Amino acid sequence: MNDLDVFDRLLAPEGQTLLAELRHHNPSDELAAATRLRRDHPADLVSAALGQAQLRQRAVAKFGEDAWRMYFTPNGVEQSTRATVAAHRAARLAALGVRTLADLCCGIGGDAIALARAGIRVLAVDRDPLACAAARANAEALGLAELIEVRCADVTEVDTAGCDAVFVDPARRSKAREQGAARSASVRGGGRATGGRIFDPEAYSPPLSWAVEAARKAPVAALKIAPGVPHDALPEDAETEWISDGGDVKEAVVWFGAAGDGADRITPGGRRATLLPAGDSLLGAGLPDPEPGPVGDWLYEPDGAVIRAHLVADVARQVEGRLIDPTIAYITADRPARTPYATAYAITDVLPFHVKKLKALLRERGVGIAVIKKRGSAVEPEELRKKLKLGGGRKSCTIFLTRVAGAPAMLLGHPATAPATDPATDPATDPLTPGP
Repeated sequence: MNDLDVFDRLLAPEGQTLLAELRHHNPSDELAAATRLRRDHPADLVSAALGQAQLRQRAVAKFGEDAWRMYFTPNGVEQSTRATVAAHRAARLAALGVRTLADLCCGIGGDAIALARAGIRVLAVDRDPLACAAARANAEALGLAELIEVRCADVTEVDTAGCDAVFVDPARRSKAREQGAARSASVRGGGRATGGRIFDPEAYSPPLSWAVEAARKAPVAALKIAPGVPHDALPEDAETEWISDGGDVKEAVVWFGAAGDGADRITPGGRRATLLPAGDSLLGAGLPDPEPGPVGDWLYEPDGAVIRAHLVADVARQVEGRLIDPTIAYITADRPARTPYATAYAITDVLPFHVKKLKALLRERGVGIAVIKKRGSAVEPEELRKKLKLGGGRKSCTIFLTRVAGAPAMLLGHPATAPATDPATDPATDPLTPGP
């Protein structure tokens, strides 16, 4: 019996009963659970249900409560778009006037779900029969089957001429990973896929070059790619958007088309950083890198999407700042300024790197809690933490291990919204600290 047969049985009443019973299953109790359930159910179905239960538990981080009603494959969990990111992209497509879309390389249908919820009719295509079965089941389970048509086919052979837009999410896993997943987990197990990510865009499946040409034929198109893609590999006739969620960079999207107006308009050649969940979006102005200068009273740590999009200069202009070093993405300024694109810190000390002096200074100030950040430093934060041997002091401090004007340095401070550790600084006078 193949994986599709077992998957179909998961959708039947007996499989549904097993899945409902395993919703709160503890993976550490798998052997005991399997032994108990096999007394009343076929062994292969129990194995498939246990695997699906584990995949659902992992998928909650991406899909929230929807995960408990959805169906997954190991690669589907790994490569699916986080629901918040998919919803953002779907909303932008809807704002661009898209009403019908071809979702190529749809996987288990995570993006198709977000698109359908935005009112877009979706043709979801993938060559993996098991992924297509999961996508159909997910559309049914979430009440979106009328808006999502799932087709098992080679995406390079699908005619998308009747669609307003195309979305392509090429596979970015090696064949070894896909084959490992099929052997070790498939529908029967919840194990993680093996292998590694692909970093060469031409090694995507389908290659990025094919996806770009397919996108250029559509009125509107979006291509999901890895956020670490080299800028020189990006097409100049498209806008590229880097998206972070909760401070973590999740993906880049290459946008084609001349549709839309206002904030949602696609800007060919543009570079954009979007920060979720707030939705703040910064379109670059093509500014040159700011000149470095001395460290001021304020330090700004740009969001990862800003750094990936090469928009540090745009944020520096917002806060009237400068770089602390030509090679480091930390911005410094003499006056506080608000920006959603960077985290602000009040700086109390700028010192050459010296562990013993730092340890003595923290002890003198009663610092027992330290957040250690690094950028451009060979020192590992956890190694430094062990050497500092922080005591039971109640005060906190943020330590930046970095370079200033080419030399190793350590900056001490605190987040702009938190009380200062320096007794000489009164938080009540901090213009970025909310009042009581």
